[in-house]
Amino acid sequence: MALDHPATTPAQKPVAVPANPRFSSGPCAKPPVFSLDKLSDAALGRSHRAAVGKAKLKAAIEETRAILGVPAEYRIGIVPASDTGAVEMAMWSLLGARPCTMIAWESFGAGWVTDAVKQLKLDAKVMTAEYGRIVDLATVDFDTDVVFTWNGTTSGVRVPNGDAIPADRAGLTICDATSAAFAQDLPWDKLDVTTFSWQKVMGGEAAHGMLILSPRAVERLESYTPAWPMPKIFRMTKGGKLIEGIFVGETINTPSMLAVEDYLVALDWGKSIGGLPALMARANANAQAIFEFCDARDWIDNLAEDPATRSNTSVCLKFTDPRIVDGAGFAKAVAKRLEAEGVALDIGAYRDAPAGLRIWCGATVETADIEAMLPWLDWAFHAEIAAQADAA
Repeated sequence: MALDHPATTPAQKPVAVPANPRFSSGPCAKPPVFSLDKLSDAALGRSHRAAVGKAKLKAAIEETRAILGVPAEYRIGIVPASDTGAVEMAMWSLLGARPCTMIAWESFGAGWVTDAVKQLKLDAKVMTAEYGRIVDLATVDFDTDVVFTWNGTTSGVRVPNGDAIPADRAGLTICDATSAAFAQDLPWDKLDVTTFSWQKVMGGEAAHGMLILSPRAVERLESYTPAWPMPKIFRMTKGGKLIEGIFVGETINTPSMLAVEDYLVALDWGKSIGGLPALMARANANAQAIFEFCDARDWIDNLAEDPATRSNTSVCLKFTDPRIVDGAGFAKAVAKRLEAEGVALDIGAYRDAPAGLRIWCGATVETADIEAMLPWLDWAFHAEIAAQADAA
């Protein structure tokens, strides 16, 4: 709960500025050690099917497994079209075998609902929650196939843990974890399909998705043929058997070897700082700095209503000052002021989300930069309140 804080207190323009003002939620800030010369070993101008290309792709898969702690029996594949492509591949390939439940509490989850209901035309049960809230997972029937996001990138609301997912479920869990992987502890035994993209927590380049399949998901792929036509780019089986090559670096289409090298650099950085525990700790520290800032002020608050569901990556904020007349206009004006000063870039709320701000706090962001940016947010708020009063 926010403390009593005089909303009329003026804020002086700060002097210190973040060393890196990039707080975009995707593509996200590069790792702190990044420089272009670190990509000099990229297999440019070489076939991804040549030995050097396949080795790079396989290394990306195995380093992902090592850092995330993905069980050895799970398959990991690099697929086209970012996280979206990975989710679509899973939905088109796996859904339809049994009843399904679609869960959404933000815009990307709502997009998966649309795909299931309007494109695949499944008679799915749809469960939704408003921005800032989450569906009660204890009420979900996990004997159905369940599609959900782990961390709502556009709402700042995340699943607190996997306790509600039963080990003896009959259905598959298909989890979009793009803004959770590498920053949150994903319970692999509760997830049958997990997807993410390189450009979120690891600050990699866009366009490539990661698809992680449990043995249960593989069994479904090899025993079920969907009723609808399958585009070539979605096909993961041939002759009723999994195309194993996809999961050792033999990608479906041509990947960017420059982007692959960039991801390898990010993975090497993650490993060098201590792996997943260190990456999670960095994201937690970043988010906590913002939480404490909000707790000390009565004009701003976390969009996530329950502290247990607050994201530590895509931290979404709402302005609560009663003097604000036009919420969307005010939030945009504050974000514009911060960008004009070069202290916070791309922090406006997602276009479908409630008016406010969204500050990326993933592991590639330095806590010192968050701490340097927050006084500027204080200044921008008061400057915009004053401007609003002058215009009235």
